[in-house]
This record gives sequence, structure tokens and C-alpha cells, in this order.
Amino acid sequence: MNDWVTHRRQVLEKARRVLIKVGSAVLTSDQGLDLRVVSRLADQMSSLHDRGLDLILVSSGAVAAGRRVISSLCLDGHLPEKQAAAAIGQSRLMHAYDEAFERFGKVTAQILLTKDDLRSRTRFLNARHTFQTLLTWRAIPIVNENDSVAVQELKFGDNDSLASLLLNMVEADLFINLTSALGVFEDNPDENPKARCLDCIPDILALEPSALCRGKTGAGSGGMYSKLLAAKRAAQLGVPTLIVSGKEKFSLEKVFDGDMLGTWVMPQEKSISRRKFWMAYNQEPDGEIWVDQGAANALRQGGKSLLPAGISHIEGNFGAGALVRIMDSKGQSLGVGLSNYKAAELKRIMGRKSAEIAGILGQCLYSEAVHRDNMLMNVAS
Repeated sequence: MNDWVTHRRQVLEKARRVLIKVGSAVLTSDQGLDLRVVSRLADQMSSLHDRGLDLILVSSGAVAAGRRVISSLCLDGHLPEKQAAAAIGQSRLMHAYDEAFERFGKVTAQILLTKDDLRSRTRFLNARHTFQTLLTWRAIPIVNENDSVAVQELKFGDNDSLASLLLNMVEADLFINLTSALGVFEDNPDENPKARCLDCIPDILALEPSALCRGKTGAGSGGMYSKLLAAKRAAQLGVPTLIVSGKEKFSLEKVFDGDMLGTWVMPQEKSISRRKFWMAYNQEPDGEIWVDQGAANALRQGGKSLLPAGISHIEGNFGAGALVRIMDSKGQSLGVGLSNYKAAELKRIMGRKSAEIAGILGQCLYSEAVHRDNMLMNVAS
């Protein structure tokens, strides 16, 4: 995949299912929801839909649209007020999309999600079936976080995160993230006017996102940092990302017609399984396993499972089968994985050889504390 230009052209030619995310900074102005932007987006997506593409749109803008409607009120930014603003704005946002797409003969469907909908395997599969049915009917699902009811621990944080998780659910071929910037810059362009927009990021897993971006847009909840994290997750899944301006008129059609706009983020050549992706990103770790330097090196470089001998410390009171975060001796996260043992059992066998497990616990069900097949390194979070 050294020739990213060829790779980009081939993906755009062969893609059959595309997930598009658009943020508040693109959709809204000082006057509220910008209906001209909504109309242009519907126009472009309808044109791509006519080419035979399956399209899923993840759209922000509900809270911003609601705030504009009730701008005369004094808001302090507390969660209940944000949720109330979302409840007011979401209906207006969806109404605008319905009317805009209807002009091009397209049917839209609203799907509101919380993190719990993706955390539960049953609800995840139900949602996947719903998406598949809608796409079979040639409808265009429009997705947003269910801000009006989601409590903090069930929030995705931003729609970049939500979009990256949906890539796995809908099995998309391409992720397009529409932003207020031209693409990803080598430095913050607000602070460094000479910063260059990158044409391609060949290995995003080797990139430190915070080195490229500082700060976030005023209207949104994410910023370029969250877009790079989302692109990193997509790359692990084997899905390329295009981060491109949503402010430029008809940028989507230009991209599919061959214009080299935005920043192309290459996927990993060896993608992780969808099961491992769901495990790592749809669950919250219940505890931490700290490992010594030898174990850290074996995990990072050797592709090994984690053995009890390499464990130095346990945090949390998790059960067998729980997702845990694996930390090195410096407190840096190595990845996540499913623990074969309860925390209390690991505390008894940590630092011991696998041959000693049966003598300590009475039986040895597993020689590994965390098996490599149930582990993901370099988690984007």
C-alpha cells in the first residue's frame, strides 16, 4: 500500500457502503441550523446514492440547533439543559433532513443511540439488523447520539466516536468525516499559519494525535483530535478514512469524481477481527492489570499472551471474563483484554509460573491470564 493515491482511487471506485459524519461546526451558523448546508449535503448524498452507494449519515447539530431556538434563556450548560436543548433541536434537525432529501426522492430514517445500545451484544445485533433492513430498502439512516436521555457514563463523548463504532456495525467500506477544516494539518493552523495540510497519513497507529492538533472547534464537542482517534479505530478495522472539508461546496461529489481533497488515512494492512473490535471499543474496562517490563515487551513486540508471571499489580474487583486494561510499569496503557481469572485469583498467582497455578488455585483452567486472541493492543481511546 505504498502508493496511497492508487489506493484512494481504487477504494472510491469500489466502495459500496460509505459512512459519512458531519459535525455541528459544518451544519450550524450564528443563526442556528444552516439549511443551505443541509440542502447541499442532501443533494450530494442523493447523487452518490443514485450511483448505487449505500449511505449512512452520522449527524451532529441537535444541541446546537436547540440552543439557537431557546437562545433568549440563560443556560448554564448543565446536563439537563443540554438534554432539553437536544430534545428541541433533534426534531428540527431531522425535519430539515427529511425535507431536503425528499426533494431528491430519498427516504430517510432516524436512529438515536446510546453507548448501552452498542455495549449489549443483543441490542448491537438488533441495531445491525435494523440498519441492514433500511439499507436493503434503499433508505438513508441518519444517526445521532440520543443526547436527550443518555447519562454521562453511557455517552459516546462525541459523534466521531459514535461514527467509528458504527463502522463495525454497518460493515462500511469507507469513512468520510466532514469537518470545518480542509483536512489534517501538520500543526495547528490557528497558531501556525504556515502549517501544511497533509495529503495522506500512511500509518496512523504510529502517530500521536496530540502532536498535530490542540484545541477544538467552538460549535462541536470533538475537534481534530477526536477525528484522528476515530480514524485510528477505522484503520484497525481495515477501513480507510477521508477527513475533508464540509464547508467547501459539493466536496463529496468532487471527491468521488477524482479531486484530491482532504486527508486520506490509510487502513492497517492486517485488520483486526470485528469481534475483537467490538470487545475493545464497546465495553468499558472493569479493572487494570499492571505488568513488568519483560511482559510489556513480549506483548508489544512478540505478539504474546499475558502470563501470570509477568503481572505485578491488580486494580479493581473484576470477575472472570471481564474486560481489563493492561498497563505497563510506567502507567501507560498497552491495550485491553478479557481476563481468564477473577481479580482475587490473579492476586494469588501473579508473578508465578503457569505450572504453579494448579497448586495455588486447586486447578489450572488457563495457563494465560489474558489470551492474545482476546486482547487488543494500541487501543485508540
